[in-house]
Amino acid sequence: MKSSILDGELATPSPMGSYHSEDVVFLLKDLSHLELERGTEDREEAIQTGTHYSEMLPIEYRPTDAYIQLFHETLHLTARRVAEAVAIVSEQIVSKRGTSLVLASLARAGTPIGVLIKRYIQAYYQVDVPHYSISIIRGKGIDENAIKYMLRKHPQAEIQFVDGWTGKGAIRKVLIEACESLEQKYGVQLNDDLAVLADPGCCSATFGTRDDFLIPSACLNSTVSGLVSRTVLRDDLIGPEDYHGAKYYREWEKDDLSNEYIDTIAHHFDSVRDEARVQAKLLLESKGESAAVTWKGEQDIRRIQNDFRIDNINLVKPGVGETTRVLLRRVPWKILVNDLNNSNLAPILLLAKDRGVPVEVYPDLTYSCCGIIKPHRED
Repeated sequence: MKSSILDGELATPSPMGSYHSEDVVFLLKDLSHLELERGTEDREEAIQTGTHYSEMLPIEYRPTDAYIQLFHETLHLTARRVAEAVAIVSEQIVSKRGTSLVLASLARAGTPIGVLIKRYIQAYYQVDVPHYSISIIRGKGIDENAIKYMLRKHPQAEIQFVDGWTGKGAIRKVLIEACESLEQKYGVQLNDDLAVLADPGCCSATFGTRDDFLIPSACLNSTVSGLVSRTVLRDDLIGPEDYHGAKYYREWEKDDLSNEYIDTIAHHFDSVRDEARVQAKLLLESKGESAAVTWKGEQDIRRIQNDFRIDNINLVKPGVGETTRVLLRRVPWKILVNDLNNSNLAPILLLAKDRGVPVEVYPDLTYSCCGIIKPHRED
């Protein structure tokens, strides 16, 4: 007999993060009092020798003045495009699901996107959709306690999962497996659709574009994600009734750009809405390749893995967002780009130069770029 998803007690969410309280509730355990960060080289060695990445945190990268200036320039140049992608995704969500929704953004890259989608739906459909930020971890799954909380708090609503972008689709696969597991354990059926702004890997059915364009929130870490760290899952810190953990970096408050980022993009909603509704309608009506989930990006990754003799596919991180993460918090070996003149690559090229990472042109790349993490042991 299946146990009920309603069994047991769950913690009331603690106030966390620098977003306005009405924009998002973080279903995360606050671990701010703990020292969980490890240096980049030390952390990389630990990950590649068996320690799970969710058991520790990277040291937050402190951007140079030039990089912050580049972030602002990039935001200025791309805000309207990001707003249009948000609008296209939001219109599809409402068409597919109606407005009896709960937005569940995947911490932390999904959180600003979830805030933007909530703002859009509120502005144009006059519905205050609940929005939570929850943890999902490759190799460990989704935070079941967070799912239980949302189902109990909003029993009549449907959960829409949200993230920023897709790389090779690893998190989408974790989400699919998590939804299957929840149905087996509790008999609850969740839709594993993952709404993203950019889906260059072709692994999501609800997306704003399949172009691998630069979403500016990929350029920074906590200072554009509500001052919240990556999520943490470790048995000695997270009990069976706890949410997955994270830190709230209050000490970065003076550098925080999270709300400025949201406001800058939301300012463009009015100007993009008409075109976005047209594009959303075309995607919803499309029966062909343009909207199909084909996992096409995975083929590129296998080719790269073979060409560069990389044993572990997790060392290959495709797309602008994932490549930025490699440069900010991993030990990069090299960066592959489809075209050095690609305008999406300015922050990538600046970070690579700052860190002394070689950049190579790799022809016929589906993505704008791809980051390769340095293997701990090389033949």
